[in-house]
Parts: sequence; C-alpha cells; structure tokens
Amino acid sequence: MKRHTLVRRVDDRGRIVLPADWRREVLKGEEVFIVREGIALKIIPKRKPDLTEYFDSVDLGVEQILDWDEFERFVRGFS
Repeated sequence: MKRHTLVRRVDDRGRIVLPADWRREVLKGEEVFIVREGIALKIIPKRKPDLTEYFDSVDLGVEQILDWDEFERFVRGFS
C-alpha cells in the first residue's frame, strides 16, 4: 500500500477535498466512514459487500445428507 502525505486546506465549514486519484481508485460510492483515533481521522470508503466472494465457501456436507427433511428441520432448529 502506498503512503502519501498531503497538505490540504480546511475551509470555514470544516470541509476538505479528497485526492482525485484516491476517489477514482478507492471510493466507489458517495459515503465514507470517518473514524477518530485520538487527534487523527481515518477516512474509510463505505462499500456494499461483494457477496459473490462467499459463494461456495460454506460446506454443509450436502453429499452426506441421507434424509433431506430431517436436515431442514435440524437447520431450522426443530428436532
């Protein structure tokens, strides 16, 4: 990860301009989280999670299920 130190002016309403390259490369939406850590602020882009990243990541052992109705009752919390 590249680190850059930039100096930005803060206007009388507390606004700053975020670097254009950061907005192009990192900011995919219009919202950010601002985290206060002591005297520092951390700006983190708010993103919708990519749920396709998790496809096929959970193994329920489906090939070992002998009675599907029993499995559904178990998953739903019914005995």
